[in-house]
Amino acid sequence: MLISIFLKDFAMQEIVPNYHPLRYKDLPFSTSPVEEWKQLVSNFSQQAHPSAIIWNTIKFLEHESLTQIHNHLQVPVFAIGPLHKIKPSSYVSSHQVDTSCITWLDKQPPKSVVYISFGSLATMDAKVLTEMAWGLAKSNQRFLWALRPGLVCGLEWLELLPEGFVGETRERGLIVKWAPQKDVLAHFAVGGFWSHCGWNSCLESISSGVVMICQPFSVDQGVNARYMSYVWKIGLELEQVEREEIRRMIKRVMVDEEGEEMRVRVNGMKEMVKEAVGNSGSSQESLEGLVNFILSR
Repeated sequence: MLISIFLKDFAMQEIVPNYHPLRYKDLPFSTSPVEEWKQLVSNFSQQAHPSAIIWNTIKFLEHESLTQIHNHLQVPVFAIGPLHKIKPSSYVSSHQVDTSCITWLDKQPPKSVVYISFGSLATMDAKVLTEMAWGLAKSNQRFLWALRPGLVCGLEWLELLPEGFVGETRERGLIVKWAPQKDVLAHFAVGGFWSHCGWNSCLESISSGVVMICQPFSVDQGVNARYMSYVWKIGLELEQVEREEIRRMIKRVMVDEEGEEMRVRVNGMKEMVKEAVGNSGSSQESLEGLVNFILSR
């Protein structure tokens, strides 16, 4: 049994042929049985052929993949993202947003705060959260943590955290239930984003020029994390959730030269996002093309 588990884990670490740098473990639903995968592919292939494809992405980020999709399906492909930049809107969430964190951020030095949020759906084991908390404490960095109630099943809010953590970090950290993420990422004080790597969060981080610590949970997040870390090289993937490794990871992003190099790259991408959503930019042109396509049908 132990040998079988070892071999399975080793195989999951292997690179998927023709899809470097993705490993089998990074694929969506990689824990599903092979037969379920085959059925999913079969169902997808039987769907009606699309007239067009609309993606919440940006051409410069995924030009090769967008071209492959267009060549394979022979239909127009419209990359109109990031949607939060194309059509800004007031913040809508099922959680009550705590905007007081912006006032707190106003008092912090530039690029000094790690923002932590794992979205509205992810859940984790209490032991994982404990390692995260003490790794964060050991890093001695300022932080803003959007600690969602129910992140650990059966526990509500601050009782999620290990005893002594709040007192030890009170002078350099702020914990809220939910934060206005786009405003937080755009704030001058935020220098790093520790995230589950949902696609919207990735786009928001890139658009704001913020380096990421990537801790994926499920679905597309493993793919996103690999691209952030190994293709675009604007983040670091946290694969071992252990307090000392977390401390080192935060230091690498917030203090070390490695983090500064990533910050230069992501700031360049931030400017490219501005161009894409501006007049005559690729996303604006794609949006206009989509409108014309719909009107012509």
